[in-house]
Amino acid sequence: MNRKGISALVTIPIAVVIIILALVFAGPIKSFADNAMNQTTTDGTPGLDCDNSTISDYNKGGCIVVDLFNPAFVGILIGLAALVLLAKIAFSG
Repeated sequence: MNRKGISALVTIPIAVVIIILALVFAGPIKSFADNAMNQTTTDGTPGLDCDNSTISDYNKGGCIVVDLFNPAFVGILIGLAALVLLAKIAFSG
C-alpha cells in the first residue's frame, strides 16, 4: 500500500471519531445548559433564572452565552472534522 492509501486509512476514521464525539457530547452539554438556566439547579444552588424577565443585563448575557454554547461546541467539532478531511484531500499529493 502506498503513502496515500495509508493516510486515508488514518485520516478518515479520525474525522469520523471527531463527529461521533460531537454528537455524543451534545446531549450532556444540553442538559447542563438547561440545568444552569433554571431558577435553581438540581443540587439546590441558584441558577441563572433565564425565564424571569426582570433579571439584570449581565444575567441575560449569561443566559445567551449558555444557550449558544451547545451549537457552538458541536459546530466547532464538526468543522474540525471537515478540516481534517479537507487537509487529507488538499495535501495528499
